[in-house]
Amino acid sequence: MAASATDADAGAGLRSEFLQVLLSRRRDLLVPLTVEQGSPVKDPMYQNPPSTMEANPMESCPSKEVENLREKLVEENFYLITELGEQGRVPVLLLKLDDPVPRRKPAIVFLHSSYKCKEWLRPLLEAYASKGYVCVAIDSRYHGERASNETTYIDALKSAWRNGDTMPFVFDTVWDLVKLGDYLGEREDVDPCRVGITGESLGGMHAWFAAFVDTRYSVVVPIIGVQGFRWAIDNNMWLARVNSIRPLFEGLGKDSTRPGLAI
Repeated sequence: MAASATDADAGAGLRSEFLQVLLSRRRDLLVPLTVEQGSPVKDPMYQNPPSTMEANPMESCPSKEVENLREKLVEENFYLITELGEQGRVPVLLLKLDDPVPRRKPAIVFLHSSYKCKEWLRPLLEAYASKGYVCVAIDSRYHGERASNETTYIDALKSAWRNGDTMPFVFDTVWDLVKLGDYLGEREDVDPCRVGITGESLGGMHAWFAAFVDTRYSVVVPIIGVQGFRWAIDNNMWLARVNSIRPLFEGLGKDSTRPGLAI
């Protein structure tokens, strides 16, 4: 059934409100989108090293049979400056096949899960690049090159709870993805009408919200399980979510015993 004009208006209204939320946190941080050259990361930062089971899905997508594939892949490493401040410098890894005849290609943005980084996604980027896509991955906020140690992400979540000055869980990375959309739309090798976005777990949430607020992402495939928080509490199914960021909840539990920091 086709969406009604009322549904479309409601969607546009929600989209505008969401964008205003993103803008409200960075009105004094806005800068023109710029690009800085980077280098391949030799020792990626994993705040929680992936298990063998987690690595298998990344290697399960078959590549197209291209002779000497890795020699024919073009790799770009760069940074997008999306706002002022340390976290406004977005590390980007882009892979594509070397094309002797320049042409616009469909692009896919891949997003990692909690505690990982863009390099974790490389097997997927190579597989889809072999099939003719321009493949892009970024480090989410406080991950990968945007992390300084193994607690950077959890520390950012705790700070956001205590100070309310950032949105490190989902929304701040969504802002980066809106600006990434600006950048991809300017590339001569990307078809701006064929840009998809996908991600796993935390990356799936990032993809979902980014595609909602920015319709330039024409296809979204969030790889996540969905449950309502009320349902989780009513059915005693909340522990898995808590365990995914357990150090945060443990820290907040300690806060609840401190004067002036009641939860």
